[in-house]
Amino acid sequence: MQVVTIIILLLLCKASDFRKTRNRNLRKNEKENILRRASSTVKRNAQAQPCDIYVYLHEKYLDCQERKLVFVAPDWPEDLKHMLLARNRIRKLKNNMFSKYKVLKSLDLQQNDISKIESQAFFGLNKLTTLLLQHNQIKSLSEEIFIYTPSLNYLRLYDNPWHCNCELETLVTMLQVPTNRNLGNYAKCAYPIELKNQKLKQIKADQLCSEEDRQDPRNIKQKPEATKPEFDSSLCHMYVFPVPTLNCKRKDLKKVPGNIPPDIIKLDLSNNKIRQLRPKEFEDVSELKILNLNSNGISYIDPAAFSGLSNLEELDLSNNSLQNFEYGVLEDLYFLKVLWLRENPWRCDYNIHYLFYWLKHHYNVHYNGLECKMPEEYKGWSVGKYVRSYYEECPKDKLPIYPETFDLDKDDEEWERHKENFCLFCI
Repeated sequence: MQVVTIIILLLLCKASDFRKTRNRNLRKNEKENILRRASSTVKRNAQAQPCDIYVYLHEKYLDCQERKLVFVAPDWPEDLKHMLLARNRIRKLKNNMFSKYKVLKSLDLQQNDISKIESQAFFGLNKLTTLLLQHNQIKSLSEEIFIYTPSLNYLRLYDNPWHCNCELETLVTMLQVPTNRNLGNYAKCAYPIELKNQKLKQIKADQLCSEEDRQDPRNIKQKPEATKPEFDSSLCHMYVFPVPTLNCKRKDLKKVPGNIPPDIIKLDLSNNKIRQLRPKEFEDVSELKILNLNSNGISYIDPAAFSGLSNLEELDLSNNSLQNFEYGVLEDLYFLKVLWLRENPWRCDYNIHYLFYWLKHHYNVHYNGLECKMPEEYKGWSVGKYVRSYYEECPKDKLPIYPETFDLDKDDEEWERHKENFCLFCI
């Protein structure tokens, strides 16, 4: 009887072990399925693998390490607590880059190529406690960068080529506050030679900046107020297919937003309140091919506004307040194919000649709407007709070098035929 009892107990133990092993396997498989489902919610980037999103100890993580990223995707969940972006190719942290992640607690940016951090890059990160910036290319930072991270208590800055000069003084002062014992440990000067390998936590302020240097107006900086930055492109709608598109239509914008993803092909800024285009507005979106600035009330475009847009093919400037273009506005648009110019109050005087000549010398650019609206004596004329009349009034021996004949602007019927081949913003 005792032998039978022992055998039964052994069988029961083995059955219990079997159930435990099976339950562990089931839990493991279930967790893997959850991770797969979560990661599938993140849209695929054409140049990188999808990121992983998972929940651990009731906190949401985004793991985007080693994905060849150069920017923060606008479709990541806003309730992330931890963001892992190590070992990517991010070079610049722009204003508002993380502004929508209000509950973010840790941000890992180590081992990227970061060389510049704009003053409001960390705006909105009131709950951030951990920031990892080691192994990058940062040469200088000021204390104002961290004004938007009041909860920060763990900061890593080592293995950056720090230039220990006046510009670094406010950061060094902040790191040396006794209560900041976990901020900036192990970070060392790389330049100048006499300060090389000295720790930022130990260097003296007068070694960074002499009294004479401090009196230099270039080194006198006022501490900025913690005001809300201007509009962030993360509030626009992002579409991946058929081409990367950012739709910022009717967002009450007063200027071109910052933090536009650099791989955007189409950008729709129509029906906003952008009154002027400043220099290098689009320098970070060099892949852009279609730009819609319709219905903004634009009255002035800086000659360098479109600098860097060498791939732009279609530009819509219709229904604005443009009277002419300054010399140089269109010079970077080497591959432009279509230019919309309708419903602008074009003024037919000498200042309109640049736009007309540029279009004549770039005969492959199809355009419309270049019609005089002022002064009254030329109202309704095509700009081509006005330019011909301008030179007809000059004595022949005073004429500058210009084409012997001027073709009339394309009439509406011809433009409609061209338009069939160049459908703008059809998505």
